[in-house]
Amino acid sequence: MKAVGLTRYLPIDDENSLFDFETARPEPKGRDILVKIKSISVNPIDVKLRAAIRGEEKQPKILGFDASGIVEQIGEDVSLFNIGDEVYYAGNIERAGSNAQYQIVDERIVGFKPKSFSFEEAAALPLTAITAYESLFERLQIDKNGADGDKNILIIGGAGGVGSIAIQLAKLAGLNVIASASRKETIKWVKYMGADKIVNHMRKMKPQIAEIGHEFVDYIALFNNSDAHWEDVVNMIKPQGKIVLIVANQKPLDMSKIRIKSAIMAWEFMFTRPLFATKDMIKQHYLLNEISKLADEKKIKSTLTTILEPFCAKTLRKAHLIIESGKAKGKIVISGFN
Repeated sequence: MKAVGLTRYLPIDDENSLFDFETARPEPKGRDILVKIKSISVNPIDVKLRAAIRGEEKQPKILGFDASGIVEQIGEDVSLFNIGDEVYYAGNIERAGSNAQYQIVDERIVGFKPKSFSFEEAAALPLTAITAYESLFERLQIDKNGADGDKNILIIGGAGGVGSIAIQLAKLAGLNVIASASRKETIKWVKYMGADKIVNHMRKMKPQIAEIGHEFVDYIALFNNSDAHWEDVVNMIKPQGKIVLIVANQKPLDMSKIRIKSAIMAWEFMFTRPLFATKDMIKQHYLLNEISKLADEKKIKSTLTTILEPFCAKTLRKAHLIIESGKAKGKIVISGFN
């Protein structure tokens, strides 16, 4: 099968940073399914993995997480899917990725593709939808049925892939949503996603929150630079409020102010369940099916903004370059698989 891989962790403008190669098609065993990939999307974590690690791989490493496609073959213990099912998923950080024509993935972290979405639209969803859903409803413990509808949430990095889904899910839960964006196009985007109010995360946000009538906010979802925004976050969070982070900090985060507020801070890493094969790993299957239902009911909009073709190393390098520029909004999808 065709795949795109790396052996050295190089700058993206180096043609050897990602390259085309041929490899054997994998065979599914146990609860694994083999998916014939139709579309993939590129996430910031793809870029970080390609650029941040030192050393050299003996065999080409296949990156990529988000994918949509068709079940081609199933392992002997598979019970959730049949050959021919249309699926979408975000994979496992410890296994070969989605930058290939075929991929092996555990059925417990795979969902049925939204029927009303194209493969391209579906490929834009899994990683960001899982991260946003787990952030809001598991880490922040927001009631998704509306019991917390009188509360407000600040989503920092609202125009990114995770923020775009989180805005929509928070609105469905009845929350008052404040989203951060810093450019005209991203401000327009977060409004389109459903944000009630906008703040600029390139400036101190505490005064901006006060200007729109809030002394504090009940929940903060920090989906942007954790180090840069932490001081602002601890000043804005309500006493006994809740904070969730997804971007790893590079410096120690001062906990003294959230300690005196008795605030709760949680990390969200959507690969935790598959990485540790937790007993509740199948929750991601149900979660993705719930997102599919919301999409088919037109309660969730696609966050797809850019489609690049065809699937090859050159196209993937272009996608990585766009994300590295810091000017991406929504999701970049690659299609054109042969």
